[in-house]
Amino acid sequence: MTTPRETETNEYLDTHRIPELFHNITSQLVFHRPENPKTFMIDYISKLKEGRTTQMNYPCLFDDTNIDSVFGMLDPTKKGHITLEQYREAMQTMGCQNFDEKPTGVDHGRVTADIFAREVKAGLKKASGTFEPLI
Repeated sequence: MTTPRETETNEYLDTHRIPELFHNITSQLVFHRPENPKTFMIDYISKLKEGRTTQMNYPCLFDDTNIDSVFGMLDPTKKGHITLEQYREAMQTMGCQNFDEKPTGVDHGRVTADIFAREVKAGLKKASGTFEPLI
């Protein structure tokens, strides 16, 4: 049983997405392994603030090359598309939450590389934007 203070604390943390922020920073630290973690975290938070202000260039573990590589692994025969199920699994694996289950432009359950890249970037933007509440 939780106390009113614990409930209030959890609501505060959830409202401001504090657990997601720390998870995001921790992931970046483990990936980059900087010599000076404190300076790295300060710089990373500055980049998050800049991304919030400009609504672009959110810091992220995946860049265009990584996104293309993931699509290529899902489409080894180079058909030019993947299935909706592959798309959904990849989105979850890459850390995208609350993404469009059937994005605009999907034809007959086929997700092209362009659609995949667009949706992954949008999903990663949401995941990196730990300073704003989830919708």
